[in-house]
Amino acid sequence: MDNSVIIGPNALSALAEFLYRPAVSRVFVLVDSNTARLCLPLLEPHLPNNYHLIEIPAGEEYKTLASCDTVWTQLTQHRADRHAVLVNLGGGVVTDLGGFAAALYKRGIRFAQVPTTLLAQVDASVGGKTGVDFQGFKNQLGVFQAPAAVFIEPRFLQTLDPRQLKSGYAEVIKHWLIADAAAFEQNRRLGWLTDDWTAIIRDSVALKQRIVAQDPLEAGPRKLLNFGHTVGHALESYLLTQPGREALHGEAVAAGLVCESWLSVQRGLLSPEELDKIETFVFSVFDKLSFVGLETEAIAEFALQDKKNAGNTINCTLLNGIGSGVYDQPVTLTEIAEALRYYHRLQS
Repeated sequence: MDNSVIIGPNALSALAEFLYRPAVSRVFVLVDSNTARLCLPLLEPHLPNNYHLIEIPAGEEYKTLASCDTVWTQLTQHRADRHAVLVNLGGGVVTDLGGFAAALYKRGIRFAQVPTTLLAQVDASVGGKTGVDFQGFKNQLGVFQAPAAVFIEPRFLQTLDPRQLKSGYAEVIKHWLIADAAAFEQNRRLGWLTDDWTAIIRDSVALKQRIVAQDPLEAGPRKLLNFGHTVGHALESYLLTQPGREALHGEAVAAGLVCESWLSVQRGLLSPEELDKIETFVFSVFDKLSFVGLETEAIAEFALQDKKNAGNTINCTLLNGIGSGVYDQPVTLTEIAEALRYYHRLQS
């Protein structure tokens, strides 16, 4: 595993060693209103006394340029120079937004990721993708910028409610489906709950790092990591426009895993028996997201903004069997709407 990712009980001590280096002029810590209360007390003993705290509200709706403005204003007012370090303490919103803000401030300052959710620990904080949502579209603005290091402390997961923990598990399932059939088979029999997430985190991070190392800027194989996300992001973005119906990222991705697995069957890439295994496992963990059939076309329209698209072609990652993803598969809006209708009919 890349030594810039430290996982386990020594992670925060390693962060302290990094922050106390002479080359670090000042430390800033970005939190949201949840991690300020639940996670900062665990991190604080490892921070220098003169660190400066920057807080934004919690929630996907605050993953915006306005929140970046808060970060940039604080960095500017406290005279952060190019030797400052921004520590991002939070889930996917904080690690994505904080990395993006750091990458643009003074043309780039170093940032360290301290992910506090399972989703951020196995996926969002690793790989150097940063960004914010824009005009209702998920991660519409962003840059590739690798963090100085990622420090993963599994004890932070104790602060999560079951819904947030499940949300991260969707990304773990995705990793198994695209590249590890044996792990998928083993874990679908064991169930999703565990007392110690360390081994799952290590394996998931290592799998993602192997893929990213082949293709850091997502020109080819890294697109495999988007399995479930073409439909998932469309569904997540649509539900964000519907007050009171918002879905967590992992909940939308879980729906996307089912929809894009169904599309794989329609292309003759995945067997119906494999689709049944995937559906059974996903629905053993996740409740079905609720929408009506008439909404499927409106949801599908959001896929036109997917970052993997080329011109008017919607490029999707599908499965060529469990454990084998295949990217750059063109799909139509009609097919996406049909996949959503299929999902809607399940367990109804």
